[in-house]
Amino acid sequence: MTTTDRSILHIHLHGLAPADTERYEQVLTLLRDITPAVQALPPDAVVIDITGARRYFGQSTEGLAHLVRLRVTAYTGLHTTIGAGPNRGLAAMAAAVTPPGELRTIADDPAAIRSFLRPRPVGLLHGVGPATAKTLTLHGLHTIGNLADVPLLTLQRLLGISLGRALHEAAHGHDNRPVLAEPIAQSVSAEHRFTTDELDPVEHHRALLTLTGHLGAVLRADRKAAEAMALTVRYADGSTTTRSRTLPEATAHSFLLTRTAYDLYATLSLQRARVRAISLRAQGLRAAGEAPRQLTFDPDVDRSLVIEAVADEARRRYGNDAIKPASLAYTPR
Repeated sequence: MTTTDRSILHIHLHGLAPADTERYEQVLTLLRDITPAVQALPPDAVVIDITGARRYFGQSTEGLAHLVRLRVTAYTGLHTTIGAGPNRGLAAMAAAVTPPGELRTIADDPAAIRSFLRPRPVGLLHGVGPATAKTLTLHGLHTIGNLADVPLLTLQRLLGISLGRALHEAAHGHDNRPVLAEPIAQSVSAEHRFTTDELDPVEHHRALLTLTGHLGAVLRADRKAAEAMALTVRYADGSTTTRSRTLPEATAHSFLLTRTAYDLYATLSLQRARVRAISLRAQGLRAAGEAPRQLTFDPDVDRSLVIEAVADEARRRYGNDAIKPASLAYTPR
């Protein structure tokens, strides 16, 4: 196992409300006073690369981590849990298994990395979602140590070439992902206004399908993926109801966005409500490359993703209205 002379901090913020973007931005500003390599992971986490800052301040990784905790608490009142390690994956796992308010450091040492990783459940690895974790455990791979002992080619036959290689590297403590100093991830939204106050749930669902199709196309064009979705329904009397949900995995696929939108709509249990407008907001946007797709073993999902790729190409060639879901093909009354 080889390591690099990097120092990464993965920081969880406690006491930060999802809508409290002002204080979150304040935290990012404070951290940029220590290092320019600050990557926002909204709504309540940040990852920073303090490799250069460690030398500049003449501090150890632990010393700078304590400085971060002190500044964040003093200026914002927020408490932190911090994981530190020689790469992003190890720092994130350290933070995930650390009690709230404490700091855990994984030394840049092969023996220390093996000792930390091997007994941990495979679900802690970056890129392992519920479906992949189920596949691995069904094959007797319950811990990261089990996974690390499997030959690369065997793992690739089980999970596919790309995911198999990524998890093989992660299980051995390797993670070359950089800390991307980007602005806080933004959201993208779309709204459908009915020509008359609408009672029919069928029309509500058609509106949701139109909105998720639009949002998915925008996300894919921008190479972004959304981590959460919010649904807002505006009624005839001007009042609104909002529901939000974190997605099972960050995605830009319209089919998966639609599933979540329909689930959110179902939670409203609308009984002959006169709906004036419906809006959807895709939140927690991140680079699509930072959001690996999990195995689903769901043929409906696989077919929909193939169709989506074909539809995107058709729209690029012939315009946005070249192809659409069958349920949107007829003209509403």
